[in-house]
Amino acid sequence: MTAPFKVAAVQAAPAFLDLKASVEKAVKLIEEAAAKGAKIVNFPETWLPGYPWWIWLDAPAMGMQYVAPYFQNSIEAGSDEDLALAEAARKNNIQVIMGVSERHEGSLYMGQWHYDARGNVLSRRRKLKPTHVERAVFGEGDGSDIIVHETELGRVGALCCWEHLQPLTKYAMFSQNEQIHAAAWPSFSVYRGGAYQLGSDVNVGAARQHAVEGQCFVLSACATVSKEMIEMMCDTEAKRQFLLEGGGFANIFGPDGQTLAEPLAETEEGILIAEIDLNMIAIAKAAADPTGHYSRPDVFRLMFNRSKNPRVMNFDEGLQAVNTDDVVTKAEAQLDAVTEQIK
Repeated sequence: MTAPFKVAAVQAAPAFLDLKASVEKAVKLIEEAAAKGAKIVNFPETWLPGYPWWIWLDAPAMGMQYVAPYFQNSIEAGSDEDLALAEAARKNNIQVIMGVSERHEGSLYMGQWHYDARGNVLSRRRKLKPTHVERAVFGEGDGSDIIVHETELGRVGALCCWEHLQPLTKYAMFSQNEQIHAAAWPSFSVYRGGAYQLGSDVNVGAARQHAVEGQCFVLSACATVSKEMIEMMCDTEAKRQFLLEGGGFANIFGPDGQTLAEPLAETEEGILIAEIDLNMIAIAKAAADPTGHYSRPDVFRLMFNRSKNPRVMNFDEGLQAVNTDDVVTKAEAQLDAVTEQIK
């Protein structure tokens, strides 16, 4: 049996396009969450240095003015900013899951960096598939990014934004006995009031559904859009009507889908705190465990490639690497075996 403990989800705007100032703000929020007794705190998607909203507002050519500053203010592993976040986690004895734009050599990736309470890096996962126009800015992750980690608090996993609309990705997470899930969202400020609406109802519902389907606790962090961000990016009335101030809909859900923390107003910044009891998961699992007793592997199975997918390998590494043709051949053999079982 485990004892109940407190968790936290952030709802706030970053110091947009200012990595140093955003890290300073992040440290203060980490300190605040720890002071309120939280043992883990989750931050929104690409909170460092902010979500690149211009990609939704105009033609790509008009957004080129932001490319260089966004690249320069994206965070690098091992940088002073990275070390500052690790130190904040260690100093405050709290696990931190930070949403970042990760700069690696010449590319950017939508990341979630997980620091344990001693300041060690548990993972630097990357969003498996950036959504829609995000692909004009960010590269992709691979199967090694779909991972749940064993920690002193329980088994913790993380996904970004509309990764929560990918059934196979979610199933891969559930299959790893995820107990605490860090959901990172940018802000629900677009697709509202138009002919095609995919705003707060859809996204809050997706986070809640992850909790119910996976029988886990979901810390759903959500950024807000500040007045300063609108002033910077919205030079026409049409853009101001499209990118709305606020958009914060942070939540914390239990494995039964219940809301565990009182939500903030969508323009309000703050931290949601809730006490969770992992023993509640056993009750939820008794009713439905989609990767356990509630599954039908004779009918449906997920093929999951967990390995890293490097762009370049040394020749000797290549000799030891798994041949993709071999993977396909083995998969076909497994499929044939299942087919025979069904017959």
